[in-house]
Amino acid sequence: MASGSADLFAQPGGYEPLASRMRPQSLQEYVGQTHVVGPGAPLRRSLDAGQLHSLIFWGPPGVGKTTLARLVASYVDARFISLSAVMSGVKDIRAAVDQARMYRSQGIMTVLFIDEVHRFNKSQQDAFLPHVEDGTLLFIGATTENPSFELNNALLSRAQVYVLRSLSQDEVLLVLQQAEQRLLTAGELSAVAEADALQRIALVADGDARRALNNYEFALQLAAGQALTPAVIDTLLTQPGRRFDKGGEAFYDQISAMHKSVRGSDPDAALYWLVRMLDGGCDPLYLARRIVRMASEDIGNADPRALGLCMSAWDTQERLGSPEGELALAQAVIYLACAPKSNAVYKAYNEVRALIASQPGFEVPLHLRNAPTRLMKELDYGAEYRYAHDEPGAFAAGENYLPAELRDACFYHPVERGLESKIGQKLEHLKELNRQSPIQRYHHNHSDQPE
Repeated sequence: MASGSADLFAQPGGYEPLASRMRPQSLQEYVGQTHVVGPGAPLRRSLDAGQLHSLIFWGPPGVGKTTLARLVASYVDARFISLSAVMSGVKDIRAAVDQARMYRSQGIMTVLFIDEVHRFNKSQQDAFLPHVEDGTLLFIGATTENPSFELNNALLSRAQVYVLRSLSQDEVLLVLQQAEQRLLTAGELSAVAEADALQRIALVADGDARRALNNYEFALQLAAGQALTPAVIDTLLTQPGRRFDKGGEAFYDQISAMHKSVRGSDPDAALYWLVRMLDGGCDPLYLARRIVRMASEDIGNADPRALGLCMSAWDTQERLGSPEGELALAQAVIYLACAPKSNAVYKAYNEVRALIASQPGFEVPLHLRNAPTRLMKELDYGAEYRYAHDEPGAFAAGENYLPAELRDACFYHPVERGLESKIGQKLEHLKELNRQSPIQRYHHNHSDQPE
C-alpha cells in the first residue's frame, strides 16, 4: 500500500512537479545513457579529464537531456544558465553572455543550456557562436529533432553531438523506485506501492522518465490514501502508452520501419509498426496513403492486385473510420509484405524523370500526332501511322513510339518475380518481333536518324 500526505503536494514556496524534485544530484544517481556517461564512455572520459566541450544532446522526450546538462555543469563546478528556445530570443542570449563574461573574470566557468535548440532560427543560433569560440561560455543544447536537419552547420561544427536513447522499462522502473524511496525517507509516503504497480507505470511511460514520474504523482494524488495497486494504476492511466510525435524523429523512424518491413517481406514486423503508429495516435488516413505508395514502389506489376487492395483499404478506412477501418489497413500491410516484390516501375519512373529534367523537350514524331484538320494532314500529321489492332497479334512490329532521339531507350526492366516474370517474357518476345520486322521506323540506317 502507498499513500500520499499533504506534504507531498503542498510544498513551501509553491508547487514543484515531482519530476523536477526528483532530479538526480550526481552522475552516480543518473539512470540510463551508460553509452554516454557510464564508466569509460566518451563524455565521462572528457569530464574526468577536465576537457569539457560544447555539447548537443539529441534524443526523445523524458530521457534526461536537461538533467544531464545540469549534472555536467555541476561536475565541472560551472554556473548553469538555462534558456528555452521556445521562450527566449537574442536579447536573452546576450544577457546570458554578459553574465558569463562577468563570472569568467572571476575565474568561474558558465554553461549555457538551451532546451529545444532546434527552435532557434539561424540568427539566434549564430548569436552565441562567437562566445563559444572565445571561451566565454560552454554551450549545451538539447533537441528532439535530428541536428543534421535542424541546426546550422556552424553550430554543429563547434559541438559534439551525443545521441540519448529511450530508457528501458527496467531503467524507468529504477527511476520510480528511487523517487519512492526518497519520498519515504522524507516522510511523504507511509509505505511502498504494491507489487507490479510501479511496473505498470514504467510500461505505460514508454521510455520517458518524466512521463513516468508525472503519472506516479498523478496516481498518488488520486489514490488519496488508498492502496496503490496495479488495478488502481490501470484505472488511472488510460491515455495512449506509446511515444509517437507526428512530424518528429519517432514519426519518421516508425514509418521507415514499416516500409522497410514490407519491402523485406516480413508481415509480422510490418503489422507491428503499423499498430505501433496507430496506438500512438497517427492518422490512419495518412498511413493509408503511405501504404498505397508502397504498393506501387515495392510491389508494382509483380502483383498488380496489391494497388487495388490498398486503395480498397483506404476507402474502407474513410467509410468506417476507426477502429473498424484499421483492420483493412492491417490486411493491406500484410498482403504487401507477402506479395512478390518489384521496384521496376519505381526505377523506370525515376529514370524518365531524371532524363526529362536533363534533356530538351523532344518533339512528338509526325506519325504519332493527331490530325483533326486538313492543314495538319497536309503537314503529314499522323501520316504512316500503323493502327496496332490491324496488325498481326495487334502489334505493329518495327514501329517506334518515342522521339527519334530516344529510339533505343529502355526504362522498364521487369523482374523475374510474380506477374512481372511473364510481363518480361512478353516484352522480350515483342522486341524480337521488332528485330525481325522489315519495317524499322527510326532504324539505325533510316534517313531520319539525327546526326
